[in-house]
Amino acid sequence: MKIRAIAICCALLAPAAAGAQAFQPQNPECIAPAAPGGGFDLTCRLTSRMLNETGLVGPQIRTTNLPGGIGAVAYNNIQAQRASDPNVIVAVSTGSWVNLAQGKFGRFTEKDVRWLGAVGADYGVLAVRKDSRFKTLGDLVEALKKDPTSVPVGAGGTVGSQDWMKPSLVLRAAGIDPRKMRYLSFEGGGEAMGALIGGHIEVFPGDASEVRGQLEAGEIRLLATFSDKRLPGAFANVPTAKEQGFDVQWPIVRGFYAPPKASDASYAYWTGVLTKLNADPAWQKARTEQGLFEFSMAGEEFDAFAKKRTADFRALAIEVGLAK
Repeated sequence: MKIRAIAICCALLAPAAAGAQAFQPQNPECIAPAAPGGGFDLTCRLTSRMLNETGLVGPQIRTTNLPGGIGAVAYNNIQAQRASDPNVIVAVSTGSWVNLAQGKFGRFTEKDVRWLGAVGADYGVLAVRKDSRFKTLGDLVEALKKDPTSVPVGAGGTVGSQDWMKPSLVLRAAGIDPRKMRYLSFEGGGEAMGALIGGHIEVFPGDASEVRGQLEAGEIRLLATFSDKRLPGAFANVPTAKEQGFDVQWPIVRGFYAPPKASDASYAYWTGVLTKLNADPAWQKARTEQGLFEFSMAGEEFDAFAKKRTADFRALAIEVGLAK
């Protein structure tokens, strides 16, 4: 009787176990919606590598760069061609929500994908060349007060993007119309950094993680970080914008979304592995080494967060005159 009872018990448990293992990715892919060298690229490559190294995902995850519109091309590609693909995840950041809020992804909104989770946070910075005439954020603001067009500022994204928003909020706090700023648009942070080093622009409003290498190499200086307090490590000596009289903060959440029609099983799988990754000490070490900071969120909580942030940015866009 005992053997028969065990057999019945195992039979009852089998469907649940099979359900838990119902989805396993086949040839998984992470799409970085920008050219190599920027934050999207870092998000995909670092996360993919650590998911493989920690054994959380067995098959090798390949990274595909799909630049265009700072995420718009990738967003539309997913809708048109891969809406049901359970094997693809796409890197997302705060900048994606900024663009969604302004309608820059076409007819699609934040409700047209499945938000998976966040794996870290970054913070905006204002970078200049090591030999720049600007020594402080105040120096830059004074020059812009005299002539907002006298300083070429460049970054990934167009007017209204998150990189445009960072210096614009400083200008607004100083009583300067941000729409008068001379802003040059690049396809991702890698190109913008090259333009800064090459002298084609004077100020690069980037992210801490993407400028860390150049900062440690002494190729650039940072005028400010847009964090609530000073960042650790290589950024410890960089004052915040708030310290210098400009209460501007810009945290950049980094995470992923899945296609809108991805199965519940695949959604549960990807949110599950991201949750486990965030709790893994190996990931926490790798994340810190890349200049990212803890921001752990997945599943329904991240879905609600992404939608709320997009709504907040809609209101901000109206406030700075970019939308009605």
